[in-house]
Amino acid sequence: MIDNKVIQFIRLIKKSGNLLEGYNRCEEALKNNKTQLIIISEDVSENTKRKFINYCNRYEVQYINRFSKYDLGEIVSKDFVSIIGVTNKSMAENLYKLINDQNSIN
Repeated sequence: MIDNKVIQFIRLIKKSGNLLEGYNRCEEALKNNKTQLIIISEDVSENTKRKFINYCNRYEVQYINRFSKYDLGEIVSKDFVSIIGVTNKSMAENLYKLINDQNSIN
């Protein structure tokens, strides 16, 4: 389950135009150094997970491998989303910290 603060912050990032949704958009942004954080759903295929983790390591982008694709989809008003990316550096840092702080509490 995703904490309400995390949900609200991801929605704020989307509203500000700094959220990418989906495999192709996030892959392209990673290759062009235009993303600061990637969230990979837990239930994505192993091949996709490995590919995005490798991209993140190569391009030095933080990533989180948490939440279901249906939880991520609900946040961004879609049926499901397997990969989302944050393009704004400070928003990415704040979201990463918020998610990890919440995870250490639970």
